[in-house]
Amino acid sequence: MAQAARNPPMPRNRTDVIAALATPAGRGGIGVVRVSGGDLAALAQGLIGSLPRPRHASYSAFLDANGAPIDQGIALHFPAPHSFTGEHVLELQGHGGPAVMQALLARCLELGARLAEPGEFTYRAYLNGKLDLAQAESVADLIDASSAEAARSALHSLSGDFSRRVRAMQARLTELRMRVEASLDFPEEEDVVEAEQAKVRAGIAETLDELAGVLAAARQGALLRDGVQVALIGQPNVGKSSLMNALAGQEVAIVTDIAGTTRDALREEIQIEGVSFHLVDTAGLRDTADTVEQMGIARTWAAVAKAGIALLLVDSQHGLGEAERAIIARLPPGITRITVHNKIDLSGESPRKAAGPEIWLSARSGAGMDLLRAELLAVAGWQPAGEGGFMARRRHLDALSRAQARLQAAQMLPGQLDLQAEELRLAQEALSEITGEFTPDDLLGEIFSRFCIGK
Repeated sequence: MAQAARNPPMPRNRTDVIAALATPAGRGGIGVVRVSGGDLAALAQGLIGSLPRPRHASYSAFLDANGAPIDQGIALHFPAPHSFTGEHVLELQGHGGPAVMQALLARCLELGARLAEPGEFTYRAYLNGKLDLAQAESVADLIDASSAEAARSALHSLSGDFSRRVRAMQARLTELRMRVEASLDFPEEEDVVEAEQAKVRAGIAETLDELAGVLAAARQGALLRDGVQVALIGQPNVGKSSLMNALAGQEVAIVTDIAGTTRDALREEIQIEGVSFHLVDTAGLRDTADTVEQMGIARTWAAVAKAGIALLLVDSQHGLGEAERAIIARLPPGITRITVHNKIDLSGESPRKAAGPEIWLSARSGAGMDLLRAELLAVAGWQPAGEGGFMARRRHLDALSRAQARLQAAQMLPGQLDLQAEELRLAQEALSEITGEFTPDDLLGEIFSRFCIGK
């Protein structure tokens, strides 16, 4: 689906009639053009003769300016406010050929609609109170979900699970702020102030406990959404490409006994328990005079700089040596390293796991691969959330972390009522960014620009 450049201007006029293809480009049995706006009567009159009955499928001919049929299909009318956008919506379902769909869209534009901007349908749903911002983002996450677990979590967010937990914390903060304000209004009533402050302290502690749970669940949701980049590194011929193929379950990398076979970064996405791991098979790290291989090694280190996990492969017949220790010394701070002792089918060792973490396995025979998959999930921080999981984004984690820091600061300010009130206000403001009650316009532009045209 088409994407526009990031950070475009926000939609020009929220009362315009907008139209776009709501189905992916290419051929299909059915294609859908979606139209939304304040008054669709004239457009419907010119295209199908009249507006269909609300929420009833109407079989119609879609007509051009001369009254000749462009296509035949189903027209559906959803009157405001009972539609996805909260406006009048007309959906036209025709045959899914590119020429037919483009002709139908062009006819809608000819009748006064303008082409929708990326995410504008969902943006209007947000503006009209049909979705909050977290729910709106989950629409895109549901479309982009790469696993059943990610889709299920995105659907929970779309249903409002995440938003309800955030709003519950916001409501508690409103109450706490009222108690602090009451203390400020009656400073001479020491008994009242102390009683209110005791309730405030207890409320802050309860909110921090709830926030910790939401933050943990949000980290799981962000992991489902974004996945983790994993760089496979090591000397030549330690089995990086073989391990890549074993994890991917197919021959995605060339495997030979010739050192330096891999000269560029090969990428493959795999899923373990619904979590995406973006594997990068890299050139073997060694001193070489080969110019092309040197370029591959430079790309290896560039891939490592972007990775969250480094799989350091070692030939189990030789173990960790000076070359591997030199590689470890060059790893960027903060990256998680798993040392993989490969080729135990040749060394005669058994699959096992040790602290470090270290895994002994054979990429060729598959022995020990389950240990590696489990370790990848563990170091990524994955904890299955069950049926109550929800999708989250990096901005949500940032907002939750800022709210947590403000609450912790408020907890350390007993008796300093002015400062405590301000920290509680900032904590509530951070949470409000998640659902959209308080969101800068430039952030809205960034969020909705990443949507498909037609959503």
